[in-house]
Amino acid sequence: MHKEIPHIVFDSPKPENSGIDILTISSLAERKDDITHNPEKAHQLAFNMIVFYTAGQSRQLVDFVWHDVKKNTIIHLSKGQINAFQFSDGLEGYIILFTEDYLKKQINTLPKNEVIRLFNAHLFSPIIQVPEDSNVSNYIQLFFQEYSNIQEDYNQENTYSALYSIIFSKLERLKQYQTFHLKRSDKLNSFLAFKSLLEIHFNTSRNADFYAKKLNITYKHLNSICKDLVTITAKQFIDAFVILEAKRLLINSEIKSTELAYSLGFEEPTNFVKYFKKHTGFTPNSFKKDFI
Repeated sequence: MHKEIPHIVFDSPKPENSGIDILTISSLAERKDDITHNPEKAHQLAFNMIVFYTAGQSRQLVDFVWHDVKKNTIIHLSKGQINAFQFSDGLEGYIILFTEDYLKKQINTLPKNEVIRLFNAHLFSPIIQVPEDSNVSNYIQLFFQEYSNIQEDYNQENTYSALYSIIFSKLERLKQYQTFHLKRSDKLNSFLAFKSLLEIHFNTSRNADFYAKKLNITYKHLNSICKDLVTITAKQFIDAFVILEAKRLLINSEIKSTELAYSLGFEEPTNFVKYFKKHTGFTPNSFKKDFI
């Protein structure tokens, strides 16, 4: 049997959980050998996650890229992304987990920009470095205290929801300084429409002109939008999207690279191998061996 990367699902120990959970990094590190999958090994998330580091230094893997973390680093991940922790002595913090359904329920109470900034992996870095004078840590700690208080069960869901909204708003305020250029605009709407089309048609076409025609804009205009928002060309964005999808499929299933090539729209498996190696430096098989 081929190895595959684990698909980690939301599983809260709290009865009648509405889809949100919080735990400490140290508690997860302590029981890493007792759970189904070692969290220090790459795994795919079936939920959204916010990790807030309060002490220590280490690294965290997000979609095959290692990011340095330290006190006041926040990392946010969306459902479907690849994650791995690297526990070290003195590493402390909190992990907030919440399902897609929980996020959808909260969307109506959140400004659209917040969801775009925090959970659009193709637009932004997953890292927020919290300034020392920020009080976001107070609300995360309060959320943990409220969640851990087994004596108090009156109206808890509304308490969680209120704290969740405050934490999101605090993170949005911090994130907007890193993404000051992002405002709800025709340009952003066009980019999001392009990304939505790419999610549907990436195994049909890797040609930027194909997407420009679908959007009823010129190739030059689509290129300009991508350069302004993500600092790369439309073609480079398409290639990065396809490669990330290929990586996720490679290590999260028993699919062979030949089958994967056809599923991604390559007429010849050899062309896919060349394409993958050109963009990653690895053959599909060698990449898979490295991460499993």
